[in-house]
Amino acid sequence: MTATFQALPISEHVYWVGAIDWNLRDFHGYATPRGSTYNAFLIMADRVTLIDTVKAPFKDEMLARIASVIDPARIDYLISNHAEMDHSGCLPDVIAAIKPDTVFASPNGVTALANHFHLDREIVAVKDGEALDLGNLHLSFVETRMLHWPDSMFTFLHEDGVLFSSDAFGMHLATAERFDDEIDPQILEEEAGRYFANILLPYSALITKLLEKVGGMQLPLQLIAPDHGPLWRGDLARILRLYGEWAEQKPTKKAVIVYDTMWGSTEMMARAIADGLQAGGATPRLLSLKSANRSDIAHEILDAGALLVGSPTLNNNLFPTIADVLTYLKGLRPRNLLGAAFGSFGWGGEAVGQIQEILTAMKVEIVAEPLKLKYVPTPEDLTRCYDLGQTVAAALYRTITGL
Repeated sequence: MTATFQALPISEHVYWVGAIDWNLRDFHGYATPRGSTYNAFLIMADRVTLIDTVKAPFKDEMLARIASVIDPARIDYLISNHAEMDHSGCLPDVIAAIKPDTVFASPNGVTALANHFHLDREIVAVKDGEALDLGNLHLSFVETRMLHWPDSMFTFLHEDGVLFSSDAFGMHLATAERFDDEIDPQILEEEAGRYFANILLPYSALITKLLEKVGGMQLPLQLIAPDHGPLWRGDLARILRLYGEWAEQKPTKKAVIVYDTMWGSTEMMARAIADGLQAGGATPRLLSLKSANRSDIAHEILDAGALLVGSPTLNNNLFPTIADVLTYLKGLRPRNLLGAAFGSFGWGGEAVGQIQEILTAMKVEIVAEPLKLKYVPTPEDLTRCYDLGQTVAAALYRTITGL
């Protein structure tokens, strides 16, 4: 263990003792070009408490940060807010090293940790609304099932006003700065939105309910401490407002065109459709899968009103990159989108119909007939593409305005 890593005080009684992962570039299929952090927190109470651990390779870094404040063996309680491996990967080793008196998790967390690690010690379940006395300080727990795992929960430290929010309100962003007010607001909103779109979007309805629940509890919030990224202290209302807006998924005039192309024909179609959308008053966002990642697409549709997808046909099927992104988006379950399918082909042209089937299964409202063109589009064909864009733009205008 090294003395290099230092804990950082984040409130009167709490230290950040996590780890910075500067090199992370993929998080189970979600591109993370700015890396990430794994946040863990040490509460210096009469009963010293550790909130969460870190990804397994960073165990020694976390223990070194703890050791800069206190002998890790003096930790009395360990609380697991979330059992996913980026937060619990080193949990068995940490338990063995510090030998806490008690390890706590939600009821589902107890089951998840048992299934992950087959531990030979008891994990104590804490229920929604339950309190934990640390002597001079007090914690309470809020179950947040399916945000984004069944075991997820929040822990609130009353005396300091700190909400340890697990994966909620986080982002994948590796920085030397620990707080939101030390970081460019544009980067914060971009990465928080990317995180919401790729991790939390399927649970939007639950997030709306959670925001109402936490608001009704009237907690004296001073700091929101998620398990990834910076901690929110400068403008807590901002991240809460953004989560409310993202969860609502209210349509805008933005229309995302996702496509790939073999010899340029489908791209020609996409560009003509984009012109038609713009002429019709929509704001097109053209995304080729030769340069965009599936997680970029998810982020783009977070504040969109329409999704148009184009693919050539390869071996009687969707182009592989299109199949990949549609499978990914289907799992994220976006809502309130209009859409259309298009593409070029040389023989059967099955891809366009397959796109429409998937969009329909995603509950995207199809507002234009699918458009498939053989080989290289003619000027007349491109006019049809332009008209498709205008048709979608008109439908989007009606949706937004109610006219």
